[in-house]
Amino acid sequence: MERRDLLRTLASLAAANILRGQDAPSPTFSSKVKVINLFATVRNANGEIVRNLNKEDFLLKEDGRPQQITYFSREVNLPLTVGFVADTSGSTRKVLPEEKTAARTFIDQVLREDKDQAFVIHFDKEVELLRDLTNSRPKLQKAIDELESSAPDRSQDQGNGGGGGSRGGGGMGWPGGGGGGWPGGGGGGGRRGGGSSGGGHHGGGTMLYDAVLLASDEIMKKQTGRKALILLSDGEDSGSKTTMRSAISSAQRSDSLIYSVYFKGESGSGFSHGGGGRRGGGSPQEDRPDGKKVMEQLAGETGGVMIPVTSKTPIEKAFAQIGEELRSQYSLGYSSDNKSDDSGFRKIVLVSKQPGMTVQTRDGYWADGE
Repeated sequence: MERRDLLRTLASLAAANILRGQDAPSPTFSSKVKVINLFATVRNANGEIVRNLNKEDFLLKEDGRPQQITYFSREVNLPLTVGFVADTSGSTRKVLPEEKTAARTFIDQVLREDKDQAFVIHFDKEVELLRDLTNSRPKLQKAIDELESSAPDRSQDQGNGGGGGSRGGGGMGWPGGGGGGWPGGGGGGGRRGGGSSGGGHHGGGTMLYDAVLLASDEIMKKQTGRKALILLSDGEDSGSKTTMRSAISSAQRSDSLIYSVYFKGESGSGFSHGGGGRRGGGSPQEDRPDGKKVMEQLAGETGGVMIPVTSKTPIEKAFAQIGEELRSQYSLGYSSDNKSDDSGFRKIVLVSKQPGMTVQTRDGYWADGE
């Protein structure tokens, strides 16, 4: 009898372990097996979010080969990390007050203080952390209030080095470099004192791509759960050290969705109607990529969406749409059948078997060689 009771106990423990493994939001596997996690939003033909699909309603392929979905959930209880990445160049003067109001509402209505966290950075001639990761709504609200548009002609000072530091010379540091006081510094605070940061990462023009890369590499990459960058800009970049491709790659590697809130830049601020400038700022206007297309690409390749701000879609409505999507995601996981150690980008296609459905998710991931 004692031996039989022992066997029953061992069997019960094994079953409990299996069940716990099924329920865990982030299953663990051996070091030889990489689990690819996807967050997806599904809309029907009318553009309405669909929340009642099951695992069997999806088809998943990697580089054209069918993959088995091993984890699926409609739960959205996973922790959410949000990065507010705001363009404060001269072209944002008229829209910035509405941005701040919408962001404050988003913080109050979407972020859960017991589970979620967020940070706030701005970019123009520099990339600066205003508030490091926190779950404190008052601290985030304060950082949003500190957002202010730079002078209209700051974009013309390209390549002029740093003036008086914004936080004692503590702008955002470049990965692998010596500049910047964050992350790992004081946690963000303080308003700019004028000029670009004197020991941090600064350049000329508007540093959109640098802001995305640094937010992804320095903050998002270290977090788990659901991650989203809310990027508010006209798509203009005329001073980044990095490229758009590198910025997208960094967001993909950190598993971060980019939600691009696009608005047209002001004429007279050194920019056109919103075209994304080339680095260096000296090229003719016709050579600059279109800002709207830049914002679409940043969002589309990372699994987010680009929302243009118009009279019919004001900024507060754009934030409301983002909040709705983040509360209505499917979480999927699979282990690739490609067991090679080759590094490179692997293409993902996720579709629904149900007719008329559009699935929004990232379009691939980077496989790093062992």
